[in-house]
Amino acid sequence: MRKPHILLVEDEVHIARGLVFNLESEGCAVTHVETGEDALTAAEGRGFALVVLDVMLPGIGGFEVCRRLRQRDPRLPILMLTARTEEGDRVAGLSAGADDYLTKPFSLEEFLLRVRGMLRRSEWYRPGALGGYRFGTNEVWLEEHRARTPRGEVQLTELDARFLRELFRNEGRVLSRTDLLATVWHLPPDAETRTLDNFVVRMRKYFEQDPAHPRHLHTVRGRGYRFTREGED
Repeated sequence: MRKPHILLVEDEVHIARGLVFNLESEGCAVTHVETGEDALTAAEGRGFALVVLDVMLPGIGGFEVCRRLRQRDPRLPILMLTARTEEGDRVAGLSAGADDYLTKPFSLEEFLLRVRGMLRRSEWYRPGALGGYRFGTNEVWLEEHRARTPRGEVQLTELDARFLRELFRNEGRVLSRTDLLATVWHLPPDAETRTLDNFVVRMRKYFEQDPAHPRHLHTVRGRGYRFTREGED
């Protein structure tokens, strides 16, 4: 089996050495670079399975590197690392296109769990991977913008596909309204809008057998939304 190839962008050498050692111990191949410029060069024409990207870099910063990588490949999983703890920085990272965000100092166990999860979920919508993404009686083809649902065939918009991609990438995790508005709609965290609520209602009409009693797309009161692939009451 081919090893997943990870691009690690980290200028703190002592941190990078430890991450490279442990990622390689997990069976991954790792390319390590220390600057944003080198990261963009390394990513040209390379099929990385995951990018681990520090925010504070010499030269081009991590947020800008993330934006450029996301423009090149909307499906490339990106995990951002930062020493910053402010909520605004986390939202900025997600707005730039990151899939997940880990604040330093972090435990090695948590880091490896995040990496394993992102690599596993990325297989679900990689070209040629097991056809469509299945949950319940639904099957979704994100790249083709279509789905087979209890209501029949549905043609998905780009916004539909972005929203579903966030759900699939974060199965079982609560996604806050702030995160979803930033990553899917690119709206600021203080945006007051009913857009998300109305959108979720429409998604449930597509994909739930009983939209009034959803089994896959759950509201977590006061926190946001959570997707479960297997379905639960």
